[in-house]
Amino acid sequence: MVYLTALEHGYTPDTIVTDAPFTYNGWSPQNDDHKYHGQIPLRTALAYSLNTVAARLAVDVGPAAIIDTAMRMGISSPLQPVPSIALGTQGISLLELTQAYAPFANGGNSVIANPIAKISTPDGKVLYQNDQPAPTQVVTPTELGEMNNMLSTVVDIGTGRGARLGGWQIAGKTGTSPKGRDALFVGYSAHMVTGVWLGNDDDTPTRLTGGSLPATIWTEFMQVAHKGVAPQPLPGSYTPSPEDLQAEQDLAAQQAQVAGDQVPADQQGPGVQPSQDNPQQAHKAKSIGDLLNGLFGSGQ
Repeated sequence: MVYLTALEHGYTPDTIVTDAPFTYNGWSPQNDDHKYHGQIPLRTALAYSLNTVAARLAVDVGPAAIIDTAMRMGISSPLQPVPSIALGTQGISLLELTQAYAPFANGGNSVIANPIAKISTPDGKVLYQNDQPAPTQVVTPTELGEMNNMLSTVVDIGTGRGARLGGWQIAGKTGTSPKGRDALFVGYSAHMVTGVWLGNDDDTPTRLTGGSLPATIWTEFMQVAHKGVAPQPLPGSYTPSPEDLQAEQDLAAQQAQVAGDQVPADQQGPGVQPSQDNPQQAHKAKSIGDLLNGLFGSGQ
């Protein structure tokens, strides 16, 4: 929610921001890979989940404003107004987080998630029906287009490159807590929003990142869920400036010279492409596909 709040405070995807270490009231946020890229567009910072940029935004716009945005988008868990909120240090449920991304997919309207839509008897008598309240616009058309452009960049060139949905414009965001205790990906098309979380119930570390297996599971599920549905673009529009695109290309070229293909997606810098022929990744994807076929049918 920090990036949406920044847009509402006058930032744009083209705004040049600083990715560098800093200290604020004794707090010194760092990027996961301890690499920093200096002056970059806001859009690029979101694409690569650069912690120092998100932290600077939180200090600038204020944690209270971020909480206001989060609540408006559908998050109801109590949140503390501290700058580290920008780095996901306060726990919320996956349902809440997924619900908060729904306005980006539906044109900017609020959604109240409910796991049960309707209960009826075999003869059609409705015993319960979840009646959604009238939708309220929570994201303006301008900021909707800007957010969808930036979150699409996450899956095009950033940490969410593991998510794919042929023919559809998609967008989303990865998340990985320290030592991989939580790995998640929330992504969406104009048809559906889906969140995937992986981790151990006892909070022990894993080797996962949000851009690895969670994004793969998301892809496998969404391919089944979108079968037979005609592709649609995401709502809203935004055209990046030529300077923004050039900055992304320059940064990608720099990182491609020093990084390898086998680094997990959430730990890669800009410009590093995921391996397309990693046998372990292929095995995981096949296993997930078999699982989904068992749950939803092969679709043949």
